[in-house]
Amino acid sequence: MTVLAVDDEAKIREAVSDYLTHKGMNVLTAENGGQALELFRTQTVDFIILDLMLPDLTGEEVCRRIRERSSVPIIMLTAKSQEEDMLRGLAIGADDYIKKPFSLKELHARMQTVLRRSGIRDRVQNFGELTVDTRQMKLHKNGEEIQLTASEWKLLNVFLKHAGRVLSREQLIELAFGLDFDAYDRAIDTHIKNLRRKIECDPHSPEYIKTVHGMGYRFEVSR
Repeated sequence: MTVLAVDDEAKIREAVSDYLTHKGMNVLTAENGGQALELFRTQTVDFIILDLMLPDLTGEEVCRRIRERSSVPIIMLTAKSQEEDMLRGLAIGADDYIKKPFSLKELHARMQTVLRRSGIRDRVQNFGELTVDTRQMKLHKNGEEIQLTASEWKLLNVFLKHAGRVLSREQLIELAFGLDFDAYDRAIDTHIKNLRRKIECDPHSPEYIKTVHGMGYRFEVSR
């Protein structure tokens, strides 16, 4: 697994790199947001450890840009302790956060938890005639690539992370779009209708995104 560690403190970059390399991982390092985005664009990255406070772009902005293209797992490092800062980081797409100072053992344990929870250890997943590459954000149906909007990708990624679990409209909005998303809960129905039209053989009798009446939706993985 290739990990990108982004921090403007050389000691932290070196410590994280040495520890994770010892754990058998390939580690790339960047000291600012611009370097991080360039490495992510040119290298295959499976996990990102991202400092919130960077000298050029903020960690939040780097996370936001990466989330426009990929669902690669991201843990944010932050010296901030305010709950709203941490919630904002999670809302824009971070999978977890760790407050500085932190132990390397804790970091590694958090990474394993995120990987288990996200199910992205294997980037390419197959569901019937669907093939989903969660890192490259590519979807194929019977070998043909299907184009999704950014909102549809966010929804699909949430369904994949929580496959088999019933999610209410409110949960889908919070998990896919964040706490600050300004829309009423029925707006999610329109996004799901559009997503079904693209991935289902018969959108009126869906095999993947099931409606659970009175509760919400469930992504079916029993096929």
